[in-house]
Amino acid sequence: MTNSFTGIPGELLKPHASPCLSIFMPTNRTFPDNAQDPVRFKNLVTRAEADGIAFAGKREIAPLIDRLRLVQDDASFWRHTLDGLAVFVSPDYFRIFRLQEPVIELARVADAFYVRPLIRIYQNVERFQVLALTRTEVKLYEGTRDRLDEVDLAVEVPKTMTEALGAEMTPPHVTVASYGGTGAAMRHGHSSRKDEEELDNERFFRAVDQGIAEFHSKPSGLPLVLAALAEHQSLFRSVSRNPHLLEAGIETDPGPLDSDAMRKKAWSVMEPYRERKIDQMIARFREAGGLGSDNPYEIAKAAVAGNVSLLLLDGRKFWPGQIDPVSGELLLDEAALASGRDVLEDMGLAALARGGEVVVLLPERMPSESGAAAIFRHA
Repeated sequence: MTNSFTGIPGELLKPHASPCLSIFMPTNRTFPDNAQDPVRFKNLVTRAEADGIAFAGKREIAPLIDRLRLVQDDASFWRHTLDGLAVFVSPDYFRIFRLQEPVIELARVADAFYVRPLIRIYQNVERFQVLALTRTEVKLYEGTRDRLDEVDLAVEVPKTMTEALGAEMTPPHVTVASYGGTGAAMRHGHSSRKDEEELDNERFFRAVDQGIAEFHSKPSGLPLVLAALAEHQSLFRSVSRNPHLLEAGIETDPGPLDSDAMRKKAWSVMEPYRERKIDQMIARFREAGGLGSDNPYEIAKAAVAGNVSLLLLDGRKFWPGQIDPVSGELLLDEAALASGRDVLEDMGLAALARGGEVVVLLPERMPSESGAAAIFRHA
């Protein structure tokens, strides 16, 4: 299991104490391929250390490198890698992301974190979560049409009914008696036993719903697919207050399903929802009139000014260059082109940092040829 693959956290986009170290690298899920991952990470940390000393001095960079060395030497950490890794550390911040997609290897030291590679990963409209629920166990998965992995539940989310209800759970109080000397046993239980079990289920599901909504759905904003028996689907939905829970679900016992079977069933629920959502966003863009544009020059200025409400980006288009962070002008000179930065990612970052919604689409679903389509907050 791993941490949740939620969207780019707001704290990553906020100013942090300098220096800010950002490390990205592809990783491997299984042995023996993953045996070299710690070595590659060590080399990146060494590179970050040299760049950090040149940028801020040895005294400032040393404690940050020490934290990275702890990750480097943690054997258990490297046994549970996925397809990529992103690590961010500064004097006031530390966060590790295990990624479900590979990324280009880099180590960067600057006054702010380098988060652009996360935009195309985390703003993908295909991302969703799956809640696998039974009376005895709770699991949460997250992924896309191609990948689905179990994630660690927040400590506030009960993983079992016993954990949720504790002493309040109805105790087993069925007795066995023998009659007539025949050895035939008859079971006696309180007449309200079934009602009490239903009440236990309801209280358990309510606790699970509250925990999932507050500590997973709210931070991620991802649609949630429920995998549970039909009778549990009905009860859970009757108590749920989670606005991200999809109306359709996987009506089966999730226990026997492995992650790949779960992914296929979840995608059959998620795909129609995704298509409707994309259709709605495209319709909003086409109906926006003067409040919409597919001109990257206009969009860049609006993004920096905080005037982008919704930004659709082509996930496979690349505009080499960068955006001036003050004016929003596109910088396409030789220096900007040599930076390896992407104008579209700069747009997305600027929009996200100022509260805009950014969604990455496949080329065939984009309503423009430029690679970007935006709806502005005001004219």
